[in-house]
Amino acid sequence: MKALFDKVSCRVSVITTKTYSTSFSLGIYCLDRKFHEHIYNIYGFVRFADEIVDSFHGYDKAQLLQEFKEDTYKAIERKISINPILNSFQKVVHAYKIDMELIDWFLRSMETDLSVNSHNSKSYDDYIYGSAEVVGLMCLRVFTENDENQYQTLKPAAMRLGSAFQKVNFLRDLQSDYKTLERTYFPGVDMDQFSIQDKIKIEAEIEEDFVAALAGIKSLPTGSRFGVYVAYIYYKRLFDKIKSTPATEILSERIRVSNPEKVKLLVTSYVRHAFKLI
Repeated sequence: MKALFDKVSCRVSVITTKTYSTSFSLGIYCLDRKFHEHIYNIYGFVRFADEIVDSFHGYDKAQLLQEFKEDTYKAIERKISINPILNSFQKVVHAYKIDMELIDWFLRSMETDLSVNSHNSKSYDDYIYGSAEVVGLMCLRVFTENDENQYQTLKPAAMRLGSAFQKVNFLRDLQSDYKTLERTYFPGVDMDQFSIQDKIKIEAEIEEDFVAALAGIKSLPTGSRFGVYVAYIYYKRLFDKIKSTPATEILSERIRVSNPEKVKLLVTSYVRHAFKLI
């Protein structure tokens, strides 16, 4: 039965999410249950593509990504795939009318990671849009349940949240991105001379993104507001830790939020949400 295969496929997306990201897993857990499957399916898709370009060293990444891209389009066209991750993803694409343009942008950004090692202002903005902002828009399609007016209203804030998350990731992963993958995302920044001024400028951009994103989170439908807020709080805490870390140390260590800290943040976030303090 196809329904049984769909159930197995979704389970693969759940396992993928929980294995790769504690933060997003807890955020999804805090969503209304009706959204769980769909957001897991989106995360599984973007995670697999990202792993191809970031982790599959010693393999032909370009060929693997091209095959993944072709299989993605086939899965959406056929409404089925023997790849469980893509089978799950095509379901949410059709259920919530996720724009193919968003998927195109995302896959192009993944391709960029295979050929571009540094960015100018335009390519940097394009990369953030394609790798992160469009993912926020895919999720927003689910959260607004095909309400076009609500989607358009919340679209700018969803993009700013994706942008904030990605830029925080860039700062967190400076060491591995530069020293292992030989990538520099921030335009005009010499990683060999990464300074406090460079760091402060980047942090100011992220602060603006977080402020704009929070305004949108407050306007999300009830069923999605708390879960997105939890993810926001986790990333804001990570960002605060990065801000308090000297620029000279960012390139030598990966800043983390421990699991006990995440539990504490979850509890305090729930209290703020329950008493309508967000």
